[in-house]
Amino acid sequence: MPPMIEARDLTHYYGPHPAIQDVNFHVDKGEILGFLGPNGAGKTTTMRILTGFMPPTRGQVSLGGYDVVENSLDVRRRVGYLPETVPLYTDMTVKGYLRYMGTLRGMPPNSIKRRIGDVIDVCRLGDYSNTQIGKLSKGFRQRVGIGQAIIHEPEVLILDEPTVGIDPIQVVETRRLIKELGNDQTVVLSSHILP
Repeated sequence: MPPMIEARDLTHYYGPHPAIQDVNFHVDKGEILGFLGPNGAGKTTTMRILTGFMPPTRGQVSLGGYDVVENSLDVRRRVGYLPETVPLYTDMTVKGYLRYMGTLRGMPPNSIKRRIGDVIDVCRLGDYSNTQIGKLSKGFRQRVGIGQAIIHEPEVLILDEPTVGIDPIQVVETRRLIKELGNDQTVVLSSHILP
């Protein structure tokens, strides 16, 4: 069985400066892979390449058998992405935002309705489903961000610094959620925090 993600000689330069050089790894279906390193180590660059957000300078990456450059749309359909800074619309309710993200993902309306309920349960957002995102704590906003990343049931979930800036209780809850998601999806996450 081919790996879910495979990177070969992955390299990316910003001008003359290398962000990553000759990175090789593979992730099998259902695995959780963590990138651990200080800020500036190339974690976010690697994740942006994996999601099809930007191409590598050289090297190849495939996700689910699709090349991230040549088959970018196929890759994006299979990936859920939580960037370090979560792109939330703070004037929308949690349900409204998840519905909007499902629509952007091209999901049929009946699937969106079903998945909103599932995502709210999985992310433990039930008490806040009709709350404006701007009124939520950073930890609950992070859960909404994870919710938008999983709304379309992706095969691969990529989470860039998912616990940065949230309180210790929310860190524990977010780690629990990631572990649960790892039961059904291949997960790639990054952190600069060793614990």
